[in-house]
Amino acid sequence: MRTIPLLFFILSATQALFAVPPNEFEAPKTVTSDYVAHEWGTFTSVQGADGVQLDWNPLNVWDLPKFVYTLNRPGLQRRNGVLVAAKSAITSRQRMETPVIYFYSKTPRTIDVGVDFPQGTITEWYPQALFPNELNPILANKSVSPPKGLRWMQVNLLPPSATPPALQNDEAGSHYYAARETDASLVSISTRGGPRETEKFLFYRGVAGFIAPLTVTSEGDNAQTLHLKNTGKEDLKSLFIYRAHEGRGSVLSVEALVAGETRTVALPPSAADQPLESLRRTLGNQLQTALTKAGLYEKESAAMVHTWDDSWLGESGIRVLYILPREWTDRTLPLTLSPSPGQVARVMVGRAEMITPAMEEALTAEVNRFSSDDAESRAQAIANTRKLDLGRFSESVLRRVITNSKPTAAFSAKSWELLQATSKK
Repeated sequence: MRTIPLLFFILSATQALFAVPPNEFEAPKTVTSDYVAHEWGTFTSVQGADGVQLDWNPLNVWDLPKFVYTLNRPGLQRRNGVLVAAKSAITSRQRMETPVIYFYSKTPRTIDVGVDFPQGTITEWYPQALFPNELNPILANKSVSPPKGLRWMQVNLLPPSATPPALQNDEAGSHYYAARETDASLVSISTRGGPRETEKFLFYRGVAGFIAPLTVTSEGDNAQTLHLKNTGKEDLKSLFIYRAHEGRGSVLSVEALVAGETRTVALPPSAADQPLESLRRTLGNQLQTALTKAGLYEKESAAMVHTWDDSWLGESGIRVLYILPREWTDRTLPLTLSPSPGQVARVMVGRAEMITPAMEEALTAEVNRFSSDDAESRAQAIANTRKLDLGRFSESVLRRVITNSKPTAAFSAKSWELLQATSKK
């Protein structure tokens, strides 16, 4: 007579242990019109002259405050033995950089927030969040795989009248603090009995291996002509082709690139380049206008441009910045909010960074110089490589050099040795 209850208990426990955690926010029961959620972020890819989107590693990602959680420092006494290394050790096609989610509420409110990255891995986040499998009490506190999602449960939205607590700060974090420059409500959360953490937004980052919807091929050693192809399902909007080198630059804009369209764009001659200082201001204003048109508030648009001005507009090179379709964002990065807000805006910027044949040729010459036994030649190669100003894309250029030149083992070894020597202060 006791067999059926016992069997039911065993089946229930087994299902709880092995079942995939439910999509707990798929269908929120209520819609609340008096709070708003806005989000922005960047997806960066690196592409060769042939349009191939490359695996890449910026090597140095210490642009975040030390209090931000990472795969190496996940917090909550997680056993992180099976977690992959921090993002600085991950080579991937796409780097999802600094998405932040803002909330606006005139009254105190508690919400649950879930974000999923099914084709990628979440690598950094703040405030503290749960991984999806940790919502299952049987799996909680176990070793966890690299998270493909985050859950912020019981997030308190503080009204404008609330006395703001002090927010965390440290000396690091050039790509973090500018995002606070909005009128958003403060968010406050305490996860699994941990300390209460308060911020102006929910923050996260990640990496993935999928192909971005914009493919860029080029002609000429310095990519004088670009072919922009939209391989996605939706139109791409507000494209800016930007070139920066030695304090000068140029920019061209394309209003839209419909799905399946290829557009050829000829860059102006270098002699027509403008001083970078004034060009950055002009393009920054244009980007803010485009972001606001896409759905962000003006202060949010300004905060996004301020966050990425040194990277988007200051780094040498040729890149295309464009606004990703909302439909693409929702497929790639599902966001669930409970209760549902009255308004949601999600504005992601795609960045296609170009590796030109001239970059490859110049780096190849320096690797050959560095291969010399002469100490002076090696020192000159290091100095010259730094002058190439390849920045965080140095590793990408080096991979192209090695792939395209079919080098010897000695050449490959010297290539990586030069890269390491160049990156040292």
